[in-house]
Amino acid sequence: MKRVFLFLLTNLAVMLVLGVVLSIVMSVFGLSNRSLGGMLMIATVFGFGGSFISLFMSKWMAKKSTGAHVITQPRNETEHWLVTTVAAQAQKAGIKMPEVAIYDSPEMNAFATGPSKNNSLVAVSTGLLHSMSQDQAEAVLAHEVSHIANGDMVTLTLIQGVVNTFVIFAAKVLAGIVDNFINSNNDEQEGGNSWTYFLFDMLFQVIFGILASVIVAYYSRQREFAADSGAAKLVGADKMRSALERLKQNHPSQLEGSMMAFGIASGKGMAELFSSHPPLDARIDALRK
Repeated sequence: MKRVFLFLLTNLAVMLVLGVVLSIVMSVFGLSNRSLGGMLMIATVFGFGGSFISLFMSKWMAKKSTGAHVITQPRNETEHWLVTTVAAQAQKAGIKMPEVAIYDSPEMNAFATGPSKNNSLVAVSTGLLHSMSQDQAEAVLAHEVSHIANGDMVTLTLIQGVVNTFVIFAAKVLAGIVDNFINSNNDEQEGGNSWTYFLFDMLFQVIFGILASVIVAYYSRQREFAADSGAAKLVGADKMRSALERLKQNHPSQLEGSMMAFGIASGKGMAELFSSHPPLDARIDALRK
């Protein structure tokens, strides 16, 4: 319920902010909702705006949704090891020290998030700390540090913004064409307020959104290979392969959204085209090569 409440509250706040921004911009440029310029402006504001607001809120949302405890002063040997290990890897990767956190979950997982390379968070689950050896956990941390060093969070946000903009704009254009065809002889439906326009707008956004998610998922899978490779350079390929082998006995992931995209493991049962992570065997084979 906490995750659902945060999701709804965050999205409501984002929609309100973007709605105000869009209203101001449309008034300044004198654009109408049904003009091509107006539809492109709507698509751009909501496409990029939502992605970047989510990026800037990512650390706060991750902490709140997972209940992660940020280690400010290590309380035990495990926390001390986590902080010193991430610090050494961050220095080697050439980035500022990320915040380090632990969240309570039975799954073996970790994730990286944050708006930039020098303002980031690495969080690991209690399940990972209890179930993996120190060498395997070190490789997982290196995987997350590599995501940060590669700038994957920002790049994924840009890609998401582009595809979101395309989805919204293409849906509105096609919905307008269909609406004009259906209501060509109905003067009462002019002005872009017909129910058919809104219906087809939503329908096309769903269809294009599914297709766009394939593009985003493909990019995410390629970044997993790159993060595995980066981890191998930081701690050695053997440790990274061992960690991936261990993940074969993992619990289903409870992470969502960008946290899942930049975690070490993903959920199970998803079609490969829509999965944010490649199969574990493919990742292990790539490290062998």
